[in-house]
Amino acid sequence: MALPVISILSTQKKKKPSLVLTLSSAGLLIGVGSAAFWLLTQGKLFSRDLPVGANIIPQDALFAVSLTTDASQWQKLRSFGTKETQGELDKYLVELRDRFLTNNGYNFQKDISPWVGNEVTIAILAPDMKKVAPKSIASDQVATKEQSMVMVLPIKNPQSARSILAQPKMLKGGKLVDRIYQGIAVKETEGQTGENFSAAVLDQRFLVITDNPKATERAIDAYKNQTTLATTGGFADNFPKIANYQPFAQFYVNVPIAAKIAAASPNRPLPAQVLAQLQNNQGLAGTITLESEGIRLKGVSWLNPNSQRTLAVENNAGNMQNRLPAETLMMLSGGNLKRLWADYVLTSHSNPLSPIPPETIRSGVKSLSNNELDLDRDLLSWMGGEFSISIMPSIAKERYKEDFRAAFVFMVQTSDRSNAEASIKRLDEVMRNQYQFQIQPTTIADKPAVNWIGPYGTLTATHGWLDNDVAYLIMGAPVTNKIVPRPSNTLASSFPFQKTVPSDPNPTNGQFFLDVERTMKNFPLPTLFSNQETVLEATRSIGITSAVSDSRSNRYDIFIELKKGDKPAPLPSPTP
Repeated sequence: MALPVISILSTQKKKKPSLVLTLSSAGLLIGVGSAAFWLLTQGKLFSRDLPVGANIIPQDALFAVSLTTDASQWQKLRSFGTKETQGELDKYLVELRDRFLTNNGYNFQKDISPWVGNEVTIAILAPDMKKVAPKSIASDQVATKEQSMVMVLPIKNPQSARSILAQPKMLKGGKLVDRIYQGIAVKETEGQTGENFSAAVLDQRFLVITDNPKATERAIDAYKNQTTLATTGGFADNFPKIANYQPFAQFYVNVPIAAKIAAASPNRPLPAQVLAQLQNNQGLAGTITLESEGIRLKGVSWLNPNSQRTLAVENNAGNMQNRLPAETLMMLSGGNLKRLWADYVLTSHSNPLSPIPPETIRSGVKSLSNNELDLDRDLLSWMGGEFSISIMPSIAKERYKEDFRAAFVFMVQTSDRSNAEASIKRLDEVMRNQYQFQIQPTTIADKPAVNWIGPYGTLTATHGWLDNDVAYLIMGAPVTNKIVPRPSNTLASSFPFQKTVPSDPNPTNGQFFLDVERTMKNFPLPTLFSNQETVLEATRSIGITSAVSDSRSNRYDIFIELKKGDKPAPLPSPTP
């Protein structure tokens, strides 16, 4: 069986040759099996809540992922999806098994399984930024050549491990040489065509394999000096927040190191102010588990312990789904739109990697309103409460049926209704004077509202108030009677929402729900990645819940409900 992370990285193999060594090394020992559990409970710095190898991998690791060696979990993964996605996954797994194991003379069950532990970890070490001048990183390819791979494999059966390591099968015209570093025996290949490997056994419990002798030395130094991931600021404190029994995978991304590499590359330069903001962050980590109906990811991100920046602990969301009807296709909610915008501006100003630059949004509002409205002053200034953006299917049966197939619904809670009403009135005037809309007062369920009627008589939008402090704007299909008065059959009470959107963390500062099946049947989705349609065909729904844990960390829970395919047949036997 193979590793999802290998698939992601291997797509760059033509451009980034050093990763080929990384992937070959990784696949050699874990391409077929793989898997997870809390292994190490003995010795200092070992914790069942931390990934295997956290006390060995150096702090400057760019990325680390731990994967299960439990074949039953990989079998469970193969059971999800449609016949098409199952076939694609099986094809991918067979190719990697043959490439990394069979072609090197290995069989997972015979050669690897008898001695390896329940979880293995692969890490990519960043280039030494002190030794690599920024100007020498002339491209992504050059930067990647400076990277190294470290694999940590726990040894559950030392005798079986010794027998297979005594005569490695990966030698191709080279020889093994032995040396001692920091009192630890190191075995390396020399004169071999292609990949060169370096390996050492630490504490009689861990086999460390790298694609670079210097990387082995860095791992040994980190282990002895306790300068590992386990001692990285915030790592040991935050990983337990997402701990789970027998996870399929765990991962960690070193945000400041990744930012430095991006800043040093002329192909993806980061402005100095953006780099400075990213340096405030330390890590992003996640735990992936396979459940009966899909895949769950529990994530956490945290700030650098030395950063002066702190997070506002505001978890005030969780009510908007009670104002929306059960047939809602998509909902994105948050606790404070004004603060969300301020945070976005902080990290996105002049950032070429931002999806939409803040300046573009601000200038767009001014342009559309003929300079009558300022985004920050006239709109966001009173949007400091919970908000939601939703998509609802058309329910009209009369003359509006063919005008719009769906409605865009925006709701926001305000603490300054008078300021909000003044801004909304100015918006009405802009629509009347600049776009020749009719501004038509009306009443819906005994509540006042305003309709925007287009030049050709089409009802285009409606706005009004829910209760006393929640403003709404509906654009597209006329669905106002679905939210006014408050629906009895709400999105929050619907089975798809309850099944998909995680109930933790609670309280929350934001949630996301997407009914993929119904949305794809009615509306085309924008293409965000290759094979998107195939992947979405295997997905039923997606739910996300987030919260600010404390002044220095955020929590995220994601659940992807997947379709169930046919019972997977055994993978084809390896071809000699």
